[in-house]
Amino acid sequence: MLDISENAIKKIKDVSNKNTNNKFFRISVTGGGCQGFSYKFNFENTKNNDDEIYNFSDVTVLIDKTSLSFLNGSKLDYIEDMMGSYFKLSNPHASSTCGCGTSFSV
Repeated sequence: MLDISENAIKKIKDVSNKNTNNKFFRISVTGGGCQGFSYKFNFENTKNNDDEIYNFSDVTVLIDKTSLSFLNGSKLDYIEDMMGSYFKLSNPHASSTCGCGTSFSV
């Protein structure tokens, strides 16, 4: 399961409403980054057969089954601070993260 903050829902809706091609918000984990794994966020128009589907206040989030094994129990937030604005995942499975928070290890 994934939890998502109201700030993240609002930002996803804002971006999605600017482009009708932004039907689904995908969260995935890829190999890379300074800690071994990286988070990837993007919008897509299609679902894959192995996607888990989460609905939050008119926002549909897709996570493939492989990525879900790394993300289960995580919380997505959208942060706006002096460093900028960005999506942040709080991941209980990450044993360490890089300074910028986009890369992690398990």
